[in-house]
Amino acid sequence: MEEHGILGVRPRKQSAARIRGRKWLKNREIWLVALGIALHAIYMLSIFDIYFKSPIVHGMDPVSPRFIPPAKRLVLLVADGLRADKFFEPDSDGNYRATFLRSVIKGKGRWGVSHARPPTESRPGHVAIIAGFYEDPSAVTKGWKANPVEFDSVFNKSRHIFSYGSPDIVPIFCKALPHSTWNTYPHEFEDFATDASFLDEWSFDQFKSIVNRSKEDPKVTQLFQQDQNVIFLHLLGCDSNGHAHRPYSSIYLNNVKVVDRIAEGVYNLLENYFKDNQTAYVFTADHGMSDKGSHGDGHWSNTDTPLVVWGAGVKSPKPASNNDQHHGERFVDEHDMHDTPTPDDWGLSNIERVDVNQADIAPLMSTLLGLPIPVNSVGSLPLDYIDLNKRDEVEVVLANAKQILNQFLRKSQLKQASSFRFKPFEPLSHYTSILDEIESLIAVGDYEHAMKLSQKLRSLGLDGLHYFQTYDWFMLMTVIILGYFGWMLCLILHVLQSYTSLPGKFLKKEEAVFSRERPLKVYLCGSLIMASIFIVLYFEHSPPLYHAYFAMTVFLWTNIFSEYRFLRAIGKYFLQTKESRHVIELSATCIVSIVILELLVRSFTERIMYTWCFLIVGVISSLFLYKSIPWKSGIPIYLWLACWFLSVFTLMPAEIPDNTVLVCISGLIIVVIGGFSRYLDKHIKDNKYWFYLVNRYSKPKFPILFHLQALLVGLSSVLVYLSTSHRTEKRELLALHQVMNWSIAGLSMVLPLFSATDLLSRLTSIFLGFAPPFLLLSIGYEAVFYGALGLALFGWILFENALLYVNKPNKSLTSFEADNGNIILEDGDRCLQLSDMRIPVVFLVFFNIAFFGTGNFASIASFEISSVYRFITIFSPFLMAALLIFKLFIPFMLVICAFSAITKLVKIPRQGCYFLVILCSDVMTIHFFFLVKNTGSWMEIGNSISHFGIVSAQVVFVLLLFALTNIYTKDIQTRSTNEASQKTM
Repeated sequence: MEEHGILGVRPRKQSAARIRGRKWLKNREIWLVALGIALHAIYMLSIFDIYFKSPIVHGMDPVSPRFIPPAKRLVLLVADGLRADKFFEPDSDGNYRATFLRSVIKGKGRWGVSHARPPTESRPGHVAIIAGFYEDPSAVTKGWKANPVEFDSVFNKSRHIFSYGSPDIVPIFCKALPHSTWNTYPHEFEDFATDASFLDEWSFDQFKSIVNRSKEDPKVTQLFQQDQNVIFLHLLGCDSNGHAHRPYSSIYLNNVKVVDRIAEGVYNLLENYFKDNQTAYVFTADHGMSDKGSHGDGHWSNTDTPLVVWGAGVKSPKPASNNDQHHGERFVDEHDMHDTPTPDDWGLSNIERVDVNQADIAPLMSTLLGLPIPVNSVGSLPLDYIDLNKRDEVEVVLANAKQILNQFLRKSQLKQASSFRFKPFEPLSHYTSILDEIESLIAVGDYEHAMKLSQKLRSLGLDGLHYFQTYDWFMLMTVIILGYFGWMLCLILHVLQSYTSLPGKFLKKEEAVFSRERPLKVYLCGSLIMASIFIVLYFEHSPPLYHAYFAMTVFLWTNIFSEYRFLRAIGKYFLQTKESRHVIELSATCIVSIVILELLVRSFTERIMYTWCFLIVGVISSLFLYKSIPWKSGIPIYLWLACWFLSVFTLMPAEIPDNTVLVCISGLIIVVIGGFSRYLDKHIKDNKYWFYLVNRYSKPKFPILFHLQALLVGLSSVLVYLSTSHRTEKRELLALHQVMNWSIAGLSMVLPLFSATDLLSRLTSIFLGFAPPFLLLSIGYEAVFYGALGLALFGWILFENALLYVNKPNKSLTSFEADNGNIILEDGDRCLQLSDMRIPVVFLVFFNIAFFGTGNFASIASFEISSVYRFITIFSPFLMAALLIFKLFIPFMLVICAFSAITKLVKIPRQGCYFLVILCSDVMTIHFFFLVKNTGSWMEIGNSISHFGIVSAQVVFVLLLFALTNIYTKDIQTRSTNEASQKTM
């Protein structure tokens, strides 16, 4: 028998069976968690095999051009982060910023908008410009320092390359080339606290220096006098200034004038040096910049970049016709902005505009120099830029088509060699006859028909590349979906067996809960199926991940079928039960849960869903409690106000505007919330409505802890103001400020460990402890969101506390253990019930509003880089990314701390609730897997991919956050229901 002490239930002596059961359960859950992490990590990678498989193949021969090249050398100027509209539009005084390049557009060359594809980052953008293909996004995660996959480029084929610019870009293309002369500035130069236009001046000065040196050094002179040379200047200033000061700032807009002066300087320098009019010039950008100073997604501000081409082999300006602008080949991404007319304020409506895909620039440069087009290029040569005769035009388009056709043939060959049942791409089954017909048409001088056939062959080649890029989609998607369903069924079986009283109703405990006897026939069949699949995949030369996908799926379903006795018993139980109420309750719970989860899926594209959610929940929860708890307790009205306050933030703009004063005021709000919680902790110890939240025997290790935490919050608010004012005034951030910011952030997160262990005190201390780092990483209204989220989470705790107060006569610990007889639960915990499903579902609602309460974190461009400037101003991508991710994690940690406290409050096993959270999250994951798009605009495609990745990763990092927050919540103590019953008596 158990004994009742003053503080609750004293655990009885544990039996050997109970100890053995707990040990078995612990080992099983470690295995299950490890399996879950492996499964989600592997299945997350499946999107790269399905949607973002590397397009690069090797083994193709370059197609040599059959025409005389119009240019001897080419200059490529890339203004990193330069938006098309900021380049073309006039300033507030009506004056245009790029005066030289506008004179080029009107008198010497051609112009248009180059459309980039997500991810609009520097590396993929430069790969598209220089190599002519769209690098798969997985390559971005592999680092900017070296090529994860070797690929051909215009630089590779050139005679010599001179390149100067950023240490993050230039080495990617030049480091491994023996025929290159290049230099980069140190990383320390990339300081966001300064005007970065001097980086562009540095690149130009380096190039000017090598030109002047060539006049004295015969070796350099010989290099310069060669044909088919490329000069590449990477101009980073606009990107750095856009991140630090926004693209509408005077610093960024002045940087547009700087790059224009550099373009003029390069032109004058080379024309005076060579004096042969044999130099071609290409000016463009790798990506744009959003209004809040970021890039990465498919918004037009990130994808639309300027393109100006002039010099040898380039057509002269042409008056615009009454027809729409020429767009050449149909754009791959079909972006809505491609077909928009030229804005009137650009002042270029009377000059023909020729837009291109970003990958089209590579074949354009290759053609101007007479080089073979890079073998992996998918770009279509924009003929409207090149000044050639009719025969040469056909020859260059035919060379472009052959280069794409060679890729198609190589992919077809590789797939045929590794497939048992190969399905060829029928439209190109007779490609040789098309080539022969084109050659015969060229021979007789019918260039018009030859051009049409060449363009058709090029389009068919691109379609064929897409066909083989998606060849394995159906098979892979089927395996992945079966794997997810198998994983979810394994979770359901584990929770039913280990955390509910259901097994005891139709099986013996020992058999249902920790029987080690497994049917060997099931495992033998599973092993044979897996071995057969592996043999097939081996002979098809499938990638190792294909084996992992099949192995995971077969393994999961083998484990499910090994539980056939339990599954059969469940079926009999529900078929034979005479109480239809259980079936109705189960059905209702499943329907309500799925509806809420589907609304969460919808919220990824419509943040306003959370506004309606909390407006409705605020009213319903208050009215629900009103029947049991009077308004005078303050709890119903508090729930109403807290939910309505939180509902405001998903109406705010996703792009957070700077508001330093609001961040400072938020510090005061956080201190007031903490002070009110401390007041409640001291004055409501005997209040029956708050009984479970406080513990009169719990005391902090330091009496002045609250005052110290409040002081740190206040100091962080002051430092936010000082640090921001220094940056606004263009003054360097003092090292003392940085040291104080780091020290306050670090110290404040340690202090909650020394707070009192009752629920209210510990959660208040955690709330105050994470406030300073969050404030120091905030730039606007998200600082207020921190306080609103804390109030709403406390409302959730109050709601569960109220339910516990209302139902305490029916939920004593002894009655639960007597009912279920489960021998493996922790002391004090009870079995999970169907009604407990509300806790993981509500947890996911709060977890997701922590995602979307202050923006759309499903978009790459939602990361606000300026929020890290109070800790670091020197460009350091990994440290900056770590700070950004840590800022995102802080609201999640608050949610998980509240979740852990609630499981302790209502006496249910946290591990069981964790598995239910994973189960609910995977319902969303499967939905997002089906929502992934491969058609439409790239903005839609990119968002659908990121949504799936976020929800998949959610399962992984929830576990990590559980482990991290357990440091703060493991000591939380709550009063037992037995003590409450005694107090009531």
